[in-house]
Amino acid sequence: MFSVGIIGLPNIGKSTLFKAVTKIAVPISIFPFTTIDPNKGIVEVKDKRLEKIKEIVKPQKTTPAIIEFVDIAGLVREAHLGKGLGNKFLSHISEVDLLLEVVRLFKNEKVSHVENVIDAERDIEIIKNEIAAWDEKIISNFIENLKKKIKSSPLDEELKTENELAEQLKKFLGEKTWLLERIKQLPGETQVDMKNLGRKSAVLSVKPLIFLFNISERDLTKEEEAKLRTSFPYSFFIDLKKEEEISELSNKEKEELEVSSYLDDLILSCYNRLDLITFYTIKGGREIRAYELKRGEEIIVAAGKVHSDFQKKFIRVEVLSFKDLIESDSWQEAKKRGKINVKGRDYIVNDGDIIEFKI
Repeated sequence: MFSVGIIGLPNIGKSTLFKAVTKIAVPISIFPFTTIDPNKGIVEVKDKRLEKIKEIVKPQKTTPAIIEFVDIAGLVREAHLGKGLGNKFLSHISEVDLLLEVVRLFKNEKVSHVENVIDAERDIEIIKNEIAAWDEKIISNFIENLKKKIKSSPLDEELKTENELAEQLKKFLGEKTWLLERIKQLPGETQVDMKNLGRKSAVLSVKPLIFLFNISERDLTKEEEAKLRTSFPYSFFIDLKKEEEISELSNKEKEELEVSSYLDDLILSCYNRLDLITFYTIKGGREIRAYELKRGEEIIVAAGKVHSDFQKKFIRVEVLSFKDLIESDSWQEAKKRGKINVKGRDYIVNDGDIIEFKI
């Protein structure tokens, strides 16, 4: 399962977001470090295509794709040196696939700020610098271990290439930029090698990042918001206290009060930033299920997502695109029109594929 880690300074709304998005009640306080151990919750990904497939197939059960949200303890200056919950916080980040950084913009004298004054760009810089400092330690240790291996196996060209890439990663980290964004400036094949090495070495800034600015009404002018959006392209501006209140309402109450949530858009943005696609299975017409999968994966990986037996005993699959199902209005009609394709184990799954496994 793919996971989103909610990070940021203490007292900025991380647990409020977690509660609103997962519907799981967690302790929330006006004091720092209320969260120590990570809270985890599963979140459904809203999917208009799944609803359309449901209208055609009329199954007894529909199961959407999911991702996990993790509420991680707050970080402070010098966390990489162990201050606050530093090392514990940073090790928890290594376990997630995407970082969702909550940044405080709301003003409330009753809720303290660890830096005393609200300053979004300064707070973002603190988090970035702490993660970069941690990553520099991680990559330095990784390089040291590589050199020991090279000393033992001086003719191993793969180790030498890996060491060269690791030294380049270390150089990028010294520039104090977010590593993933720096890697994106490299040629395609080098990008892939660098990302793979970043994951292997367990540096944190190779993970994708989204910013959520926690606002309240009238906290921000349009000009200020535009400036932040320019500086931080993957960003949302959401009143998390309001979202927490909305999450406690029934659908009927939401309609009566004419209120809506931005959280479905946030969840979908996390899903897309993770570069995930969705494929579907229809189990005997009784259940439609959506599955999340990394873009570019082969069908054999998708088979393992559905059932380990499908992966072990894989023979072939029948594949129908979402578009062709909608145009045909049934699997049977699509088959008559020749829209269903038979594929083998090297098939690359496409977003929206409806798949029937043959074992």
